[in-house]
Amino acid sequence: MISLSKLLCNRSAAGDGLRYDDAGNSSAPQITTSAQCRPVVVWNVTRRCNLYCSHCYAAAETEPAPGEFTTGEGKAFLEQLSAYDVPVVLFSGGEPLVREDLTELVQYASEIGLRPVLSTNGTLLTRERATELRDAGLRYAGISVDGLPERNDDFRGQEGAFDAAVRGIEACLDVGLKTGLRYTITERNAADLEGVVDLLTDVGVDRFCFYHLDYGGRGAEIADVDLTPQAKRKAVERLCDLTLSYHDQGEEIETLLVGNYADAAFLVEYARDRFGEVRARRIYEYLARNGGDPTGERIADVDYEGNVHPTQFWQGYSLGNVRDRPFGEIWEDETNPLLTALRNRTERLTGRCADCQYQSICRGASRLRALATTDDLFAPDPQCYLTAEERTGGTGGVELAE
Repeated sequence: MISLSKLLCNRSAAGDGLRYDDAGNSSAPQITTSAQCRPVVVWNVTRRCNLYCSHCYAAAETEPAPGEFTTGEGKAFLEQLSAYDVPVVLFSGGEPLVREDLTELVQYASEIGLRPVLSTNGTLLTRERATELRDAGLRYAGISVDGLPERNDDFRGQEGAFDAAVRGIEACLDVGLKTGLRYTITERNAADLEGVVDLLTDVGVDRFCFYHLDYGGRGAEIADVDLTPQAKRKAVERLCDLTLSYHDQGEEIETLLVGNYADAAFLVEYARDRFGEVRARRIYEYLARNGGDPTGERIADVDYEGNVHPTQFWQGYSLGNVRDRPFGEIWEDETNPLLTALRNRTERLTGRCADCQYQSICRGASRLRALATTDDLFAPDPQCYLTAEERTGGTGGVELAE
């Protein structure tokens, strides 16, 4: 994740220590006071979902799938994560709220020292359920809203999904559970960006995570509705402008970009144009600490059957199964060719990525998008939108040499 509000507005957030090794300069309570050394783990606790979203990376279905962890198996898995010092476990799906034992699992995660957070479509969240999860130790709920009502409901395959998600957001906020928006940008909903932020800000949401479409699960089936690189650049610029506008109005919103580390390079260029060389250099230093695309290093996924994946979007490749070996053992097994390749990618990147001046803060961005579109793990991410001048330093911009 790239925090626009942190980098452009110097807004403190709970993830400052985790992402930027900057806990000491942050006024917000921290997830961790030191830089991240273990992955955040997304756990797809179920494949079942009450909706059928066109961009679902997990290819969730409305009917139950065999092989899900029992409650006991789930707790044993959480113990593996705790033993490995994982900082955060993200309960995801499918739709995690269809599991009747979700509250019990969240409570157990909290009791053994994990920070439990939730990714949900929000439509099943009531005030009672939100209260139970809050009391169990849930620290945050990210609720997916992909556009204003008509477009969101089209994405999610159910009329009324938008209104139900907003009710879920309101239920969380009413009981004091920190809540944020998750929004995946495509051609279908890019025009709704400002409208969604404005509407949900009025509701009381102050955290917005904007995801780029990654080409996994059903997301691969709608790659043709992804924004063009030029349109993607304009959307990111709009979000930067919107973040600054809200900040100037005294609105303390937190905005983050997820899934395309070309955004990191763009942010340096954007800051140089807006604020000058010194500010751009400072932002670059933060992004260098962040380390670029985290796939296979600072993010991991475990699906409902126990298979470990390099990221939640890369469901088609398993590094191993936690029913057979502990998570930590699987994650540190560098005899796995994909894991080794991802962790040593910079020396293997080709094309415009190979000599890009921003390689250290991007690291080639999405290797999954590259693989899906070219069948080459080290080809350039097709959603890189930087100009040749920006990649080579020909803009006369910030001096990046150490």
